[in-house]
Amino acid sequence: MPFLERDDVRIHYAVHGDGPPLLALAPGGMSSEMSRWDALPWHPVDALSSCYTVILMDQRNAGRSTAPIDSATGWRTYGSDQLAVLDHLGIERCQVLGCCIGCSFLLGLIELAPQRIAAGVLMQPIGASATNDQAFRHLFGGWLETMRDLHPSMTESDWNALHERLFGGDFVFNVSRDFVRGIDTPLLILAGTDEFHPPATSFELAKLVSNVTFIEQWKDAGHIDQAAAAIEQFLRDHPVS
Repeated sequence: MPFLERDDVRIHYAVHGDGPPLLALAPGGMSSEMSRWDALPWHPVDALSSCYTVILMDQRNAGRSTAPIDSATGWRTYGSDQLAVLDHLGIERCQVLGCCIGCSFLLGLIELAPQRIAAGVLMQPIGASATNDQAFRHLFGGWLETMRDLHPSMTESDWNALHERLFGGDFVFNVSRDFVRGIDTPLLILAGTDEFHPPATSFELAKLVSNVTFIEQWKDAGHIDQAAAAIEQFLRDHPVS
């Protein structure tokens, strides 16, 4: 599979299908890699590649992608990788689908380059709650254990600062409520239901966004087919132009 290489960054990506471009940003927290889609009851390649060019990628330092980590690493660093993949493929404008941390990546892309995002699908957005700080610390810690030896220049203080830059905020961590309130990009939100994907985050996003379609139940066997049809309809209703 192909790689995008720039400076010391090597991003693993894959392209499936043919049609309008759709960037799919995988779940998995800091280990957001394309194989994480396999664990979901709905897979963007299986569902959409007959009508869309579906672009998958391993985020930096996840899967087969590698990159330096330093005091400048943050949400915008990931966004620049995602835009670089689109640039590399000659894609000026696309639809974006994110799951889990991919939802925050999507919102970050709308902040960085709103003109390039025609529409977005957010599947179980991550978010801060009164009770999940330790869960996110534990998730970050598991990823950190795989990174320490690869980045020996990073001190414990550096790692703590990175965690704070990524997950020390509130709401969806990387953009503010005021920013979300001003989004006019059409969004489809499929609600989260657990500790990492608090239902309250999904409901608040749906209340703040002006142009939104909201689906509360979607992951169980009784709703997944209907949710899949809703995703396809939403993408048809808000095409890349």
